[in-house]
Amino acid sequence: MRPMKRKPTTPGEILQEEFLSPLKLTQKELSAHIGCDVKVINRLVNGRTAVTAPLALKLAAAFNTTPEFWLNAQKAVDIYEAYKETKKLPKALLVNDHRIHV
Repeated sequence: MRPMKRKPTTPGEILQEEFLSPLKLTQKELSAHIGCDVKVINRLVNGRTAVTAPLALKLAAAFNTTPEFWLNAQKAVDIYEAYKETKKLPKALLVNDHRIHV
């Protein structure tokens, strides 16, 4: 396992840069369209909340993408953050598909 060198683009950044801005769509308009609180969209865009499965379904339906698109973007950010927070990872138990002695 290798840590990522640069922070992945967050789902909120993707939402703002690839969907809201080009479509001239406000956070309020999107929240009304998908039936969620505008605070959820605002926190997502500002990187203060994560994409959940229910929100991914709504975003996918609204923008003709897949829920996996949104959840994979979130997963990349989560893994990056976990690497940053983890001081020491355990050594591998397998090398070339063979168990090593511990």
